[in-house]
Amino acid sequence: MATKTKLHPRNQHSEGYDFVRLVTQTPELEAFTINNPLGQTTIDFQDVRAVRMLNRALLKTHYNIDFWDIPDGYLCPPIPGRVDYIHYLADLLADSNNQEIPRGRHIKALDIGTGASLVYPLTGQSEYGWNFTGVDIDVRALKSARQICEFNELKITLKRQIEPENIFRGVIEANDAFHVSMCNPPFHSSMEKANKGTQRKWTNLGKGNSKKLNFGGQNAELWCPGGEIKFIARMVKQSMEFADQCLWFTSLVSKKDNLQPLCRILGKARVADLKVVEMAQGQKTSRFIAWTYIKKNQRSLYANRAET
Repeated sequence: MATKTKLHPRNQHSEGYDFVRLVTQTPELEAFTINNPLGQTTIDFQDVRAVRMLNRALLKTHYNIDFWDIPDGYLCPPIPGRVDYIHYLADLLADSNNQEIPRGRHIKALDIGTGASLVYPLTGQSEYGWNFTGVDIDVRALKSARQICEFNELKITLKRQIEPENIFRGVIEANDAFHVSMCNPPFHSSMEKANKGTQRKWTNLGKGNSKKLNFGGQNAELWCPGGEIKFIARMVKQSMEFADQCLWFTSLVSKKDNLQPLCRILGKARVADLKVVEMAQGQKTSRFIAWTYIKKNQRSLYANRAET
């Protein structure tokens, strides 16, 4: 495959996929490999089974995950882009750690909407040894995540969010202290718009009227009332209640046009610091927004507190 030159420098997939190595680790992947017009080995990314098998091979080869699977219809995340978020979070935390990348289980990360795939805790724990807590409202997704943990003997805390309107409430307890929270929020405002977005994707790829979702997705993963802005706005509002229990709150922002209104919302929340971190995967640009209520001269002290 073409080299993914714009991925984070520490991203293991910046040179593309090594299918020889992947097939050696996961022989079942070979049945899904094809040659592209340049004669390079790849897979059919429109094939749900092929994408899932590629993820399984990537997680085993690069992140020591011997077992990985998800129920039909759930999001099958592209690993290189997802792990980029983890690497940029590590850089963000390094800014409060004398520019040293923080590693080890004393670094506590909260994954909001961890999903059936558990992709962020799996990759983040492998790359940096962080201590993850994954949260979701979907019982079936949590069951899948729990099975992945059990099969791989991983120490990842999983919590169910009982109240869909809550994000941090009911999840962050009185004695909790996290270094970072992360989230890949639902970005459509309705199922109709989610379907239209999928259709545009396939039309742009020259696939006509195909409605097949190669990466899947349940309702709660794809959309919520008010879409991405309303979800993140609710996240910001609730983060104020836990201002001293998390060093950095972060969320992916799929639409660049949403940054300006979100920054205004954060300004009203009187955060101590706000950052927009740009990421790129090939021709696609993505980003996350990060905010903290902890003043800069107190962040190293907070880091020491969170270790306890």
